[in-house]
Amino acid sequence: MKTSWRSASLVVSAVAVAALTTACGSETAPPASSQNVGATAAAGDYGSAGTGLGNGSGYDPGAAGQESAETQAASAGELSVSTNQELGELLTDSAGLTLYRFDKDTADPAKSNCDGDCAKKWPPVPADDATAGTGIDKALLGSVTRSDGTKQLTVDGWPAYRFAKDVNAGDVNGQGVGGTWYALAPDGKKAQGGAGAEAADLPGLSTRKDPKLGEIVIDKNGHTVYRFMKDTQWPMSTKCTGECLEKWPVVAPVDAEDTEGIDLQGSTPNRGYVVFDRPDGIKQQSIDCVPIYTFAGDKKPGDTNGQGVGGTWFAVRPDGKPVGASEK
Repeated sequence: MKTSWRSASLVVSAVAVAALTTACGSETAPPASSQNVGATAAAGDYGSAGTGLGNGSGYDPGAAGQESAETQAASAGELSVSTNQELGELLTDSAGLTLYRFDKDTADPAKSNCDGDCAKKWPPVPADDATAGTGIDKALLGSVTRSDGTKQLTVDGWPAYRFAKDVNAGDVNGQGVGGTWYALAPDGKKAQGGAGAEAADLPGLSTRKDPKLGEIVIDKNGHTVYRFMKDTQWPMSTKCTGECLEKWPVVAPVDAEDTEGIDLQGSTPNRGYVVFDRPDGIKQQSIDCVPIYTFAGDKKPGDTNGQGVGGTWFAVRPDGKPVGASEK
């Protein structure tokens, strides 16, 4: 980590609550439960994705009835390599539908963490008859046994899925959804073009120089990090709940040692770099005591489609301040 506060990394735990609350804007430490107060107002004006390769807003529950059993259980057949203008090479099934991977799964050992309603939105690809077409290393193809006993195709250990809202061959509407779903490249990695390859070894949080916005914070996938101007520093609270989180996924906790360039100059060590325990049970990273997010409408590293959305969402500078907006 290349920050002025590396030597005092903050670990948020029960024994550190007093330090955490004091760091986030109060001279006198408030009650230990204060990190969860004032945080549950739903946001009706959190903005719309409206940009990128797909709709970026996640799955529409109203469309569930349109999914056919045949589509969900369709065999993969011979896999192919398709080229997308922005994502580069990606895997498709015999019908030309894009295959995806889920960040919450694991590849070693292979394990799927998408069941129930998730599996309706993201149908697992059966492993039974999947074969490697031209440009695909058959040694990378395997299978994992799901919780229901069925066999799911894996690519270099990563369970493979389709997206229920991809209708036509070549559709990539699932790319970047929720900040956790990505098209599969032929080698099992995320298909994000050249920029995706550059982002492969990034720290949990770091910075990059954007030609229009200047120095901004990015996550481990190279995606721009944002803050919501209706959130508050103290008491730390969020107005982005429910459906808002489909468009603005939270940034999960990142260890202070897994950052580079985060610069809270003028603050005490680690002041404001704490984990926010949201009222919905999700743990969210903050910078300068403000919760941070990514945008589902950013489909690849370098995108800044969330900048200025709704007049309330702005990219984050290394010191946690919003780019192009004044704090009240």
